[in-house]
Amino acid sequence: CHKEVRRYSPPPSAGTNFSGTLFLGTFVMAQTVRPRRSVLYMPGANTRALEKARILPADALIFDLEDAVAPDAKEAARANVVAAAQSRSYGKREIAIRCNGLGTEWGKADIAAIAKSGADALLVPKVESAAEVHNVVALLDAAGAPATMMVWAMMETPKGILRAEEIAGAHPRLSLFIM
Repeated sequence: CHKEVRRYSPPPSAGTNFSGTLFLGTFVMAQTVRPRRSVLYMPGANTRALEKARILPADALIFDLEDAVAPDAKEAARANVVAAAQSRSYGKREIAIRCNGLGTEWGKADIAAIAKSGADALLVPKVESAAEVHNVVALLDAAGAPATMMVWAMMETPKGILRAEEIAGAHPRLSLFIM
């Protein structure tokens, strides 16, 4: 069973038309809470695993471009996961793609490719600040990502955990923490 939840947003400024449901500026986007009883990570460099994921019983799939992929296979893995997400052959499963960190040579290119992949979400590793979330959202927007593409944040460091509240309120596209 799904519940409708509304995300906090500051009240609109005087004279602002507040009739939309999709977040743009100070609009609020209604989201359906999806149960995620099982989430499987699939290495982006392994096309056989990506193919097998089509029949595995999971609520969500994360196509991984980060830790599960060797440096010399990063670009091929990016092409694999984008093609897999674009295929729309995973049924009702939620599809997220974990990019490489923005501090790596692959991070920005990953985000640009993911923006056009049709995935439900971009999973960002090692998020430590609201500024990182804003930077990721700006990159998604610049690459033409649909407004429905969510950002998931991996909370992997003490700094990230200590700033969890700040990160959680960073942007309405941020819809999930993975710990």
